[in-house]
Amino acid sequence: MSNLMSGAKMLLECLVRENVECIFGYPGGVTLPLYDAMYDHPIRHVLVRHEENAAFAAQGYARSTGRVGVCCATSGPGATNLTTGLVDALLDSIPIVALTGQVTSKLIGSDAFQEADTFGITRSCTKHNFLVKNLADLPQIIHEAFYIAATGRPGPVLVDIPKDIFQGHAQYSPVGAIHLPGYKIHTDGHAGQIRRAAQMMWESRKPMVYAGGGIIHGAAHEELRELVELLDAPTVCTLMGLGGLPSDHPNFISMPGMHGSYAANMGITEADLLIALGVRFDDRVTGRLAAFAPHAKVIHVDIDPAEIGKNRNADLPIVGDVKKVLSKVNKIVAELAPQAKPAVAADRAAWWQRIREWKAEHPLAAEYSTTEIKPQHLMKEIDRISGGKAIVCSDVGQHQMWSAQFIRFNEPRLWLNSGGLGSMGFGMPSAIGAQFARPDKLVFAIMGDGGFQMSVPELATIASYGLPVKLIVMNNGYLGMVRQWQELFYNNRLNAVTLDCFPDAEKLAGAYGFKGRTIESPADLTPALEEAVREPGPYLLNIKVSPYENVYPMVPAGGAINEMVLAPPKPVAV
Repeated sequence: MSNLMSGAKMLLECLVRENVECIFGYPGGVTLPLYDAMYDHPIRHVLVRHEENAAFAAQGYARSTGRVGVCCATSGPGATNLTTGLVDALLDSIPIVALTGQVTSKLIGSDAFQEADTFGITRSCTKHNFLVKNLADLPQIIHEAFYIAATGRPGPVLVDIPKDIFQGHAQYSPVGAIHLPGYKIHTDGHAGQIRRAAQMMWESRKPMVYAGGGIIHGAAHEELRELVELLDAPTVCTLMGLGGLPSDHPNFISMPGMHGSYAANMGITEADLLIALGVRFDDRVTGRLAAFAPHAKVIHVDIDPAEIGKNRNADLPIVGDVKKVLSKVNKIVAELAPQAKPAVAADRAAWWQRIREWKAEHPLAAEYSTTEIKPQHLMKEIDRISGGKAIVCSDVGQHQMWSAQFIRFNEPRLWLNSGGLGSMGFGMPSAIGAQFARPDKLVFAIMGDGGFQMSVPELATIASYGLPVKLIVMNNGYLGMVRQWQELFYNNRLNAVTLDCFPDAEKLAGAYGFKGRTIESPADLTPALEEAVREPGPYLLNIKVSPYENVYPMVPAGGAINEMVLAPPKPVAV
C-alpha cells in the first residue's frame, strides 16, 4: 500500500495521531486544499463566524479539557484575525495550535493577494511558530507544534503552511520521536530546595498558600488540596487558579488582588510565608509590588524559570512541574508533622483567628433589591443553579469580577476567562469550544452588554450546531468597568462608555431560531434562569441590572493591596 499523500492529507493524518477531535476555523483561498481533504474526514470542523473567535473557541476547548485546542484560518486577514486569540493564549498559558494558510512559496515576499508575514507577525505572540518550507518536514513540524504547545509552560504554537505544501505529494512516514535539543523542561525540582521548602512551611507562624493557573494547567489540584490540609494553611487562588482548591473547602479564602476580598489581601499583607504555586506575581494581584507581602519569605514553584524572580524575588525558588514538586513536598511535610512545635501551633491558631476576623469584618456580601436587579444577586443565583459544577465562561469587565467573587468552582477547568489580556468578546466563543469539548456539562457564557456585541456573529454558530449554551448578558447600559474608573478616578467625567441600542433579546434569539428574553424585575430573575437551564437548546437572557453598581473591594492603580476601596464614597455632610 502506497503512503503517497498530499500535504493536506498528511496534515490530517498527523492531527489524527494527535487525537484531535475538532478544528475551529474559517476557510479561504489558500486553505481550500485542506478543506477539500476534510470533506469526508472524521475530524469535525466547526465553522465559526470570525477567525478571532476560532482562536477563542480553541481556547475554550483547551481550558475545559487540558488538551490542545486547534484553530485554522486562511492567509492574510484570516491569519491576522487570529492574533488577539494567540496573545490571549500566550498570557494565560493555554495550549492551542493555530494552522494558517500562506500564499504559494514562490509568491512569498511579492505582496501577493492576501499575503501577510504571518510568521513575523506572530513571532512575539506565540510560544513558538513555524513556516513550512518543505513538504517532507510537515509531519515533524506538526508533531513538534503539539509537543511544544502542551509541555512545560503551555502556550500557543502557530504553523504557517503555503498552498503548494497543501497541494504537493510525498511519501508519508509516521514520526517516531520528538527531539528538540534547545527545548529543555525541568520538571522534578531540586531535591534540596524541596526539603528546605517543607521545613520552611512547618516553621512558619503565618503561612499563606497563593495558588495560580499553574495548578490548573499542571493538574495539581489534588496535590494542592493535600498540602493545604497537611499544613492547615489559608489559601487564595488567583483569577486563573479558581477551582484549583474547591471554593467550598474550609481553607479557601477567596481570590486576591485588585478585586480580591479583604481577608485575602490582608492575609497576604501580613503573612510571614507566601507559598506561591504556579503563579507569576501579576500586577493585578500584587498591586504596588514593593508593598506586596512585605513581611513574607517567598517559596516560588513554577515550571517556567523565566517567572522565578521576574517580578518578586523568591527566597526559595523551585523550578519544576508543580504536580511533581508538590507530591514530593507533601511527603516530606507529612514526615515532619510530628516535629511541629507547640508554639508554632498556637501561633497558627491565632493566625486563623485573624483571618476569620477579616472575613467577618468585610465579607463579599451579595446585595439585593426589590426594585432593581443587583449584579451580585445575578451571580449568586447562577452560583445556586450551577452548584459549583457548571462551566462558566466569562467575558471581560465588571461581570467577570463579580463572577469570580460570587460563583463557586469546586472542580478545576470550570472557570474560563481571559485573564492576562482581558479580551472583550472572549466569553461566547470560549463557551462554544467548551460545549463541544464537554457536551455533558451545563455551560454558561456570562457577558457584559459590550462584550456580547463584540461576539454577536457567533450566535449563528451556536444556532447552527444546536449548542445548549446559556447566554447571560449582564446589561447595565455601559462599558461598566471603564465607567467605574471614570467615576472613581476621573471626576465622573463619563465619556464614550454609554451603550445604547441594545437589541431586543427575544427577537435577536428568535431570528436565529432559539429562545431569548429580557428580564428587568428581581422577582423574574430566578424563574428566568431556571427556565433557561431547563431549555434543551441555547437560551439568551438579557438581564438589566443596576447601571451604576461598582465592583468592590477595589485596589486603585498603583496602590498596595491592603489599600482597598471597600465601598462607594459616602456623601459629604453639608
